[in-house]
Amino acid sequence: MTDAADPRRSIEIEYWVVDDDGYLTDPGPLVDAAPGAEREFVEPVLEVKTDPCGTTAELRTQLYDRLGRVLAAADDADRRLVPLATPLAADSIADRGSERTRIQDRVVGDAFECVRHCAGTHLHVEQRPGRAIDQLNVLTAVDPALALVNSAPHFRGERVAASARSEVYRWRAYDSLPHQGALWRYAPDTEAWATRLQRRYEEFVTEAMLVGFDRAEVASQFTPESAVWTPVKLRAAFSTVEWRSPDAALPSQVLRLADQVGALLDRLDDAEVRIEGETGAVTDEAVVLPEFETVQRHVDRAIRTGLSSPALRSYLTRMGFDVSAFDPLTAEFDAGTLTPADARDRRLRYADRLEQEVRAATPIGAD
Repeated sequence: MTDAADPRRSIEIEYWVVDDDGYLTDPGPLVDAAPGAEREFVEPVLEVKTDPCGTTAELRTQLYDRLGRVLAAADDADRRLVPLATPLAADSIADRGSERTRIQDRVVGDAFECVRHCAGTHLHVEQRPGRAIDQLNVLTAVDPALALVNSAPHFRGERVAASARSEVYRWRAYDSLPHQGALWRYAPDTEAWATRLQRRYEEFVTEAMLVGFDRAEVASQFTPESAVWTPVKLRAAFSTVEWRSPDAALPSQVLRLADQVGALLDRLDDAEVRIEGETGAVTDEAVVLPEFETVQRHVDRAIRTGLSSPALRSYLTRMGFDVSAFDPLTAEFDAGTLTPADARDRRLRYADRLEQEVRAATPIGAD
């Protein structure tokens, strides 16, 4: 455990894998190219993750190093990595056929197809002793900061939202199980969180049994912690608080977001956390979180319109974010429909952006 003032952070980013023509393909040898490179549950996605790191410099160096190794292997294997949250077009995307996925597929139903079209970023922050619930609640309040890295507005060729991934993941995929994929309300303490988690797990098990699975079968694949997909979670298995809302994006964008989130959570050393009113603000003395209904309104803006919302930009600024430091990729897309050929061209264009950024990356000094 590091000093409480320096909680470790780690990043997990999911990338679409395409061939040299922009068609989705499997990662192949890329999974052996670097530590932290792993397959996801669908065939054409590769996850690249870091170890827990104590500083921004360490996190940056490790992420770029691992991406560099993966991209070198990708070049040899005629593969590319695409830092977008959806594949843009209506490709048929196969999963890897695990028992865990089979259960989810049956429980969620046809809407589970939406999940196969989503690639995101997960940020883990080490839990502070005695402050884990404050960390959880602060991340809940700043969930609208997902807008800072929105990267793809299209789903199956149609523009649906500034963050198409969040739109389909939260409001389509888990529409029949709203407690599983939605943002949860603030928690008063860790006991209340554990109770809430157990209830959601029991709901999931019940739904699985209704479609033909037995309890032991479900329990062999899922724990209460792994059976929910809510965007902000306490992860006992890793002693972290996990934020799962951001899109897959360029590593520089993800690192900038992780740095600003880390700076916000560092304020908990010296500031109290209060929940009151509809405004929200971070000062030297307090981190004031607005009532949950206000957070939900900002989340809706973050997903639907992103940083084009003045109200959202103002809120994120009050909560300590430098909004001007971000240029979400989603703003680079027009409102039109994308053909399959358009989507393949876009994938290759952003694969180029990723490769150029990783090649240009150099170590930075200490924080």
